[in-house]
Amino acid sequence: MQTNIDPKFKHHPQAQEAESIIRACVHCGFCTATCPTYQLLGDELDGPRGRIYLIKQLLEGATVSTQTQVHLDRCLTCRACETTCPSGVRYGRLAEIGRSILEQQVGRRPLATLVRFLLRKIIPYPKRLAVLVISGLWLKPLLPARLRQKVPKRQTPHAWPQTQHPRNMLILKGCAQAVVSAHTNTACASVLDHLGITLMAAPKAGCCGAVSHHLSQEAEGLAFMRRNIDAWWPYIETHNIEAIITAASGCGVLVKEYGDLLQHDPHYAEKAKRVAALAKDMSEVLRTEQFVQKCPQPSQPIPQKIAFHSPCTLQHGQQLNGVVESILSGIGYTLLPVAEAHLCCGSAGTYSILQATLSQQLLDRKLTHLQQAQPDIIATANIGCQMHLATQAHIPVKHWIELVAEVITTHAKEPHDASSHHS
Repeated sequence: MQTNIDPKFKHHPQAQEAESIIRACVHCGFCTATCPTYQLLGDELDGPRGRIYLIKQLLEGATVSTQTQVHLDRCLTCRACETTCPSGVRYGRLAEIGRSILEQQVGRRPLATLVRFLLRKIIPYPKRLAVLVISGLWLKPLLPARLRQKVPKRQTPHAWPQTQHPRNMLILKGCAQAVVSAHTNTACASVLDHLGITLMAAPKAGCCGAVSHHLSQEAEGLAFMRRNIDAWWPYIETHNIEAIITAASGCGVLVKEYGDLLQHDPHYAEKAKRVAALAKDMSEVLRTEQFVQKCPQPSQPIPQKIAFHSPCTLQHGQQLNGVVESILSGIGYTLLPVAEAHLCCGSAGTYSILQATLSQQLLDRKLTHLQQAQPDIIATANIGCQMHLATQAHIPVKHWIELVAEVITTHAKEPHDASSHHS
């Protein structure tokens, strides 16, 4: 796809990057078949190919409007189109650049600006988010039904393993995950402890930067990334860190991109590249460690039937489709088939708040498929998906690593004999 960049963007580094991405597109349209918003709306401009044309027009100096913004805002950045694309178009990155440049060209209404500001100033800060969640729980009986469903329960975290092992890994505890689903992080620590690995957390590390980054606040997002690198670096240098674990796939896909996003920063480029190389989803670590082969088989079959929702950031962003499923089935869980497993649940970070109607339609569609075979539990790999699904699901929604930790805990309480182990 040829472009003629407007002179005002000739020296804009992101515009140059966007142009190279656009040139890879052969406008074949395969992407529309897997785009959730195109599936719902049937509008070419609400699919990847149409949005690429909109960004192309923006860079070529065409008049843009709030309607252009509407079409780009509706994009979930689920990256299902990247999995489908035969030309390897980096659509997710292109969408981020397009929205960022458009944000400078087209203003937003005051209320929309305020909502986006509050999201950036609350979600990335666990203490602030905890206050909001606690307040929501207190006020829950007084809230309208639509808001009551969105108030999550809080978990009191289990004890963190205290055994010190020669092998060390770091974990990004996350923002919402640390507040709403604290069991997830302790489950990671327990499972790695079982494998003889100490899981550490850097106290000064915080939000991965995704909220700001995806709301077109690039400088703010990069500041979060630099803070994490500064927090992790002493551990990397002194503790022989083998991996930086993310149990929230949405955080994981961004941390893996730190090297690209900070490549022009002379002070952080090399460190960011190293951090990105160390970043691993928890499922990657268990696959590398051959966890299934090492995991003790329960003496009785696991009764729960699981419907697994693979987050877009796991299957499309990190290209790890099937890894979690093989781990769960390998240790004894029964996984049920799920139709349209490649489509987004509608969470997509702040999307469920900013695009509530579309998000709800996607959620209804996703839960219909997840619950069709009557599972006992829905498992997933991202806190945003977990919270979103739980607002409407008729059964418990858990992070998959909690199910793994339960198997280990159950086995620890059973008599140890040769029949309880894999050969």
